[in-house]
Amino acid sequence: MGTLTILLKHSSTYKSLTKCTNIFLLFPLSKKQHSIYSLHFHQRPLCHGCSLSMNGCRKGHSREPVGTIKTQTLEPVATTSMALYSLKMAISKMKSEPQFRSSSGIVRLQVSIEEEEVEAIDWLHSQNHLLLPRCFFSGREHNSFDSNGRSLVSIAGVGSAVFFCQPHPFSYWDWVSIRRFLSESCPLIRAYGAIRFDAKAKLSVEWLPFGSFYFMIPQVEFNELEGGSMLTTTMAWDNTISWSWEDAINALQDTLSKVSASIVRFPKQAPPTLILSSHDIPSKIDWDIAVNRALEMIKKNNSLLTKVVLARSTKVVPTTNIDPLTWLRAKMHTSFSFSRQMHLHLSEIQKWLHITSEALAGTRARGVSIALDRQIELDLLTSPKDDIEFTIVRDTIRRKLEGVCEKVVIKPKKMIRKLPRIQHLFAQLASRLRSEEDEFEILSSLHPSPAVCGFPTEEAQLLIAKTEVFDRGMYGGPVGWFGGGESEFAVGIRSALVEKDHGALIYAGTGIVEGSNPYLEWDELELKTSQFTKLLKLDLPLRQKVDCK
Repeated sequence: MGTLTILLKHSSTYKSLTKCTNIFLLFPLSKKQHSIYSLHFHQRPLCHGCSLSMNGCRKGHSREPVGTIKTQTLEPVATTSMALYSLKMAISKMKSEPQFRSSSGIVRLQVSIEEEEVEAIDWLHSQNHLLLPRCFFSGREHNSFDSNGRSLVSIAGVGSAVFFCQPHPFSYWDWVSIRRFLSESCPLIRAYGAIRFDAKAKLSVEWLPFGSFYFMIPQVEFNELEGGSMLTTTMAWDNTISWSWEDAINALQDTLSKVSASIVRFPKQAPPTLILSSHDIPSKIDWDIAVNRALEMIKKNNSLLTKVVLARSTKVVPTTNIDPLTWLRAKMHTSFSFSRQMHLHLSEIQKWLHITSEALAGTRARGVSIALDRQIELDLLTSPKDDIEFTIVRDTIRRKLEGVCEKVVIKPKKMIRKLPRIQHLFAQLASRLRSEEDEFEILSSLHPSPAVCGFPTEEAQLLIAKTEVFDRGMYGGPVGWFGGGESEFAVGIRSALVEKDHGALIYAGTGIVEGSNPYLEWDELELKTSQFTKLLKLDLPLRQKVDCK
């Protein structure tokens, strides 16, 4: 996934936008179990409604900030089980002695765990019995902090205090609907989710439950911190959406009664799994035809198109169900090879919003030796085809930043960024934002990224729509979170949609520019897709590989 990362703070205090999302996992609720892999994971779609939560984008709600936004910190405890007990007691007392009289609000209760060392993914693994929305997020750099100054490593959440989902394209008013539940005074109340690559494209059956976008604020959340951890609960209500304080607190108590206090440590390695079948859409033959047609379009004298990203969907069916958390655990230390194409960092210094952004494009595998790795690096640096693709990405980011920023400085203009399994061409851009109220504008202007779409955007989107016969869903779309103090997004690339008993759909794409070779581009797809299968030790005999035409 050529990634876009946006971290944005919204206050007059120091604003920081950290580097790209490492891993984000989201499981909306349904009878079927789906998961979107790589930067974002989805399971159990919830867009059509859930009796245990409210849809914050429901028509008729107020557009003003909710009446109450508050975080309460309880006394620290030694273990996770003690923290869960403390929260249950606090919620029971809050129910018997109501403190909040406003018609809408959101309240977070948090308790620090001082002695027991638990990873967020282990806590989430211990909640596998729950048929509730779940989410997981881990940032590449730990620039978020709790009230005690401890950096936030990762979060895991179950249940949704409020979710935001609609079938129409994500709009300014949908953004407002999310923002009204967030505040700088409660920076760790966040809405995690993702947006479709092309909201105007027809929803396929597998992506239909997710809507055009889906975000959730977890009911119960485990925060893994450097030097500790924290268990939290969040409840949200709004009488205008027919979800009262009583509804919210009853739903929270119901979720807390099902949360496990016992921690089941996650196995360090996933057992080998045999793939029964693998089907590519498009097939190798159809891929060659599509790439050659794209090249013909690019070479036309009257064509504005200079780059288009064509993608492939690969369905793998293993002998056993894929556990999303197993895949996630396997990817946690290598996922940055999948998760960076653009990075946006915002900070405020003396009332100026400073922005840094990173652009990555061009892909090569790492060498098995130092000498081979340097040879591959030199090949990437001197490749005319990759230079064209990289320049398009870098210059497109620059032009879009110039639409909301002052002068943009690019330094370095081109170098190699080495990741554990892959290396890319890299550049860094810096500027100053004209207004701190431009979060929605930034997100809208940078999506879709040229790393997953092409340039010019409209021409590339049109060719993608005519060429691809599968629904990208949230592959290639923004994935991350909105927060009261900052927001962070990346472009979801090399994603996977997992369905229980039906295997996984793995998505990957390559940039087609003048000089592209269909055969080499197919090899690049194979390299990118293998990042999933290798991490799970999926073994696919060649005779079982089938192209789906």
